[in-house]
Amino acid sequence: MSDNTVSFESTLTIPEVAEQFGISLGKVHRLVEERYLAIVRIDGVKRIPAEFVQGAEPLHSLRGTLLALSDAGLTEEESVHWLYSVSDELGERPIDLLLRGNKSAVRRATQALAF
Repeated sequence: MSDNTVSFESTLTIPEVAEQFGISLGKVHRLVEERYLAIVRIDGVKRIPAEFVQGAEPLHSLRGTLLALSDAGLTEEESVHWLYSVSDELGERPIDLLLRGNKSAVRRATQALAF
């Protein structure tokens, strides 16, 4: 993770996610705290990568992956960076595999991060 720049196709603000999910801002913050979602700061504004949002709910496989990355010692920011960086082990970005429903390969790759 030497390169700290990660590009996102699209991000949403917390109010945008609240509106899309039909919930309060506090509930969106709780989803972040409970690792159903993760935020990145872009120009000082908290934003949620759009891929983390599937319709009116978080990407199903995201929470377990975020928990596994946390268990491996990564911060929230490092976890998001890892998800959006091409993995040597996987040959592509972990987020792309999660979006295609291949969470087991991603979870195996997270185990290699723990020491």
